[in-house]
Amino acid sequence: MSVKVLKFGGSSVADASQIRKIREIIEADAERRYVVVSAPGKRYSGDSKITDLLIMLKAVIDNNIPYEPLLAPLKERYTSIADELGIDANLDEEFDVLRKNLKAGCSGNYIVSRGEYLSARLIAAYLGYDFLDTKDLILFDNKGRLLADETNAALSAALSEHERAVLPGFYGSYASSGDICLFSRGGSDVTGSLVARAAGASVYENWTDVSGMLMADPRIVDNPLPIKNISYIELRELSYMGASVMHEDAVFPARLSDIPINIRNTNQPEDPGTVISNSDDCEDGSVISGIAGKPDFTVISIYKNMMNNEVGFVRRALAIVEDAGISFDHIPTGIDSLSMVIASSELEDKLDDILEAFRVQLKPDDISVENGIALIAVVGRRMNRTVGVSARICAALAAEGINIRMLNQGTGEINVIVGVEAPDFEKAVRAIYNEFVPARS
Repeated sequence: MSVKVLKFGGSSVADASQIRKIREIIEADAERRYVVVSAPGKRYSGDSKITDLLIMLKAVIDNNIPYEPLLAPLKERYTSIADELGIDANLDEEFDVLRKNLKAGCSGNYIVSRGEYLSARLIAAYLGYDFLDTKDLILFDNKGRLLADETNAALSAALSEHERAVLPGFYGSYASSGDICLFSRGGSDVTGSLVARAAGASVYENWTDVSGMLMADPRIVDNPLPIKNISYIELRELSYMGASVMHEDAVFPARLSDIPINIRNTNQPEDPGTVISNSDDCEDGSVISGIAGKPDFTVISIYKNMMNNEVGFVRRALAIVEDAGISFDHIPTGIDSLSMVIASSELEDKLDDILEAFRVQLKPDDISVENGIALIAVVGRRMNRTVGVSARICAALAAEGINIRMLNQGTGEINVIVGVEAPDFEKAVRAIYNEFVPARS
């Protein structure tokens, strides 16, 4: 029998009514055998996510403030879910263990991980599944980098001993010490992908509160079309610009084993959602798959006569940025010029030091800095087989009176990056979308 791995996000486990939906989804398909869960999210506007409460608990402890007042609402949240579902999840015992570890000076990572741990304990009891802790199964090196092969071996061995199981997302442990190590926020998506790879799953279903991905941000474009199918590489391009409903690192484990990812809606399980795979098929024939962008970049332009003849110039420029701990997004170049496009948030208070290092080490003829540049990524598998895509983008923007500050097509020819002034960002996204997506009747 094929195996399906499911991951349910915070909104899907926020309360008892949502968890009942989870059981209906799981019981609808006998192949759905392994379930990864997040910590409970918000139940309503103004509510708190459990993870945020645990981060607050950690801060209270770090500042030597009494923490018992915070434990009460945490326990109440889980207890109310257990009571409504009519299950005994041994919560008194679990919170006694938590108190004991808090008094013993447990790590902040341990504290924050309890959201997923308790969620998985509770849901395993409700489903009648085994509970399988990811602490000693998802392994990291001393720098917090995932040990992919070791993790896959440990998870595969553990899963083989359980017909059906619920696992907590978001955390594992340092291989050398056994101490809890966390993924970045949203990391339960990665856990689900790792479990899917280890289980040899036929599909990884990522259940959330939206019915897959949309071709553009609905806050910018009214009622954008859904994306039915998208390749892993397209997803990465769009995710980089912020258009994703899942953690972008979740792609890699599934992609290694050619496991499709299906983004589904817990509240509308009949919707097919978005399928992410290695396939290059594009059923609807669209030239583009999606549009995404970010509005706040800074462009540092360096000018130097005969730059092209100066061996190592670009390497030295990049080394300066690397030494400052900054990543760049794009590097448009000319014969005598080099520009670095960097997220403004990356620069913060480092800009002056970087400019001084450029002046001293590169001895340029001139340096200019321009803030308020927006980047828009237009992504699609069919773009590399379609003539005139860039021309259509330029024409659409020109028709709206939008000046293009940068235009760059990747060597893979599945994306075009357009730079415009930040005030034109949303208008530019709409113009490009309307150019490539037929209007609905």
